[in-house]
Amino acid sequence: MPCLNEAETLATCITKARRCLENLGVSGEIIVADNGSTDGSPEIAARLGARVIRVATRGYGNALIGGIRAARGRFVVMGDADDSYDFTQLGSFLEKLRAGYDLVMGNRFRGGIRPGAMPALHRYLGNPVLTAIGRLFFRATPTDFHCGMRGFRREAALRMGLRTPGMEFASEMVVKATLLGMRVAEVPTTLAPDGRSRPPYLRTWRDGWRHLRFLLLYAPRWLFLYPGALLMLVGVAAGAWLLPGPRIVGGVRFDVSTLLYSSAAVVLGFQAVTFAVFSNLYGAIKGLRPADPTLNRLFPFVTLEAGLAVGALLLAAGLSGSLLAVADWGHASFGDLDPSRTLRLVIPAATALTLGVQVVLTSFFLAVLGLGRR
Repeated sequence: MPCLNEAETLATCITKARRCLENLGVSGEIIVADNGSTDGSPEIAARLGARVIRVATRGYGNALIGGIRAARGRFVVMGDADDSYDFTQLGSFLEKLRAGYDLVMGNRFRGGIRPGAMPALHRYLGNPVLTAIGRLFFRATPTDFHCGMRGFRREAALRMGLRTPGMEFASEMVVKATLLGMRVAEVPTTLAPDGRSRPPYLRTWRDGWRHLRFLLLYAPRWLFLYPGALLMLVGVAAGAWLLPGPRIVGGVRFDVSTLLYSSAAVVLGFQAVTFAVFSNLYGAIKGLRPADPTLNRLFPFVTLEAGLAVGALLLAAGLSGSLLAVADWGHASFGDLDPSRTLRLVIPAATALTLGVQVVLTSFFLAVLGLGRR
């Protein structure tokens, strides 16, 4: 139980948990991960026979990580110490864990949310939207990403390398369990109004953003790769359409100005795609996330030498286009030119030169990052 000034409800939670362990005939311990309480919560926990772990660094995630590391059991069930979760329902979590699941998520929407237990903004917008994003980005199965009551194998949690300090810890656990291919299940869980008189520590917009931020940073495909690839595709298609000459659609004339923007789309899209590759590789090297299997299959072919060869071809194409543009200028005695005609040589040439340099630099940087891979 993560705890920060929960003197009003902590004794109730500990009593319920102990009674449940006795009824189930389970040999277990109750850990209170105290995060700097000043209201006597640690003393209450110790008096009731709970094991108090002092976690100096503030944060919901920090408290839970400290408690998980200190736990001595094979299975761990976590839940808030505000009496909003029913600690007499541990049996359903234990049953799934004994069946071989690594992570067992509570589901408040299936178990029942009592009146006043969850703000309407969280119930109908925040939780459903963030859960839908998490399921889309990571193909995760849980339908309640942010339930604060869940059970897991201790060794599985340690293998996840959990590190987020705040409320986004809830999302991190689900995401990492999914990326590592762990077995995940859900069980119905009830949610009641908490029993404390002070406001909750959860801040709707701040913590909602922290969850969304985490999901984006852990999904470089959705943050960088897919938008970048789409931008490149649109830029190449628009450029190929405009390269032969101006186009008129519905009385609107599209010419070299649009061609220039299509070139910018190709360059920016390429940069986003390379950011996706950098993020995946860096995350794998630092142990932030498992290596992307698609990248692992491509790396034998994406070598420094291959990148330099592609970059050289692009540079050669860009240089050739530039020389053609200079020759065309020479035919006009280096005087005035028709912008619509000349820029159809200059823009593709400049784009090829830019991409050539980027490919060469990207290849060298990937080679440097690759020094950290086995």
